[in-house]
Amino acid sequence: MNNTSIQDINIADAKAVIQSYSIEDDLVLFDNIEDIHIPNNPYRVNCYVLGLCLRGKAQYSVDTEERLINTYDTIVIHNRQVIDSYMVSPNFKCIFLFISTNFFNEVVKGIHDLVSLFLFTRNHPIISLHAEEVELLEEYYAILKKKVGDKNNYFRKDLVRSLLLAMIYDITNIIYQQQQTSNKNQTRAEAIFSKFLPLLEANYKRERRVSWYAEQLCITSKYLSETIKQVSRRTPNEWINNYVVLEARVLLKNSTMSIKEIAQNLNFPNQSFLGKYFKDHVGISPSEYRRS
Repeated sequence: MNNTSIQDINIADAKAVIQSYSIEDDLVLFDNIEDIHIPNNPYRVNCYVLGLCLRGKAQYSVDTEERLINTYDTIVIHNRQVIDSYMVSPNFKCIFLFISTNFFNEVVKGIHDLVSLFLFTRNHPIISLHAEEVELLEEYYAILKKKVGDKNNYFRKDLVRSLLLAMIYDITNIIYQQQQTSNKNQTRAEAIFSKFLPLLEANYKRERRVSWYAEQLCITSKYLSETIKQVSRRTPNEWINNYVVLEARVLLKNSTMSIKEIAQNLNFPNQSFLGKYFKDHVGISPSEYRRS
């Protein structure tokens, strides 16, 4: 087990290490992995990461779940996810975009269908592409890189924002095709889901009642449960439990915090409550999980 603490990495950190094309602390484009040293310790990304593997393969874990990337796979890492156990093949080549949360929210603001589909990648972060889809994303990357580098253009950031939105539209279209969702109109449901997840991300450590989230969204608990289940095939309780358990697992595996400290961090009354909760959802106690 890795007992080192979890390091937070944001756009400014990426810029300092990568020295690549960037716009302020909002966007970094990167395509030469040989230029950086991959950290061995776990780190939590405070941004969104979009990647496209052009050659070779890579292995990593996100929120303790192992993932394998192959040639022509696209990868999405969401804000606040923890990355660890990173390894790449000698011939690995990938293009990356690091996008700050604020800039990403600016780009997709008000587009509920787009946000809801993109959120699908939180649990399905790797999507295999066809050659023509890879070619399309490479074209987007090339023109983004050109516009990011054009510092004399007064509308540089606005142009990049528009290009990025177009690229995300094409990516989410690919996601839509692979998701095989129903043809029912779920605009209202998707809008609620897109509001529920950020609310959950901000409050799961201190609030685990479905009724509280329903109250914040000005709807009934029953309607919230039905809507979230319809869109994500998970109930609000399952989403809440998933966030809490993932955070507990990450802290148990990748930090030196005591179980008592983790219980306090996650707002449990005491260590025993955390132990029962964790065992109910994982099948073993926190101490057994830490030793495993």
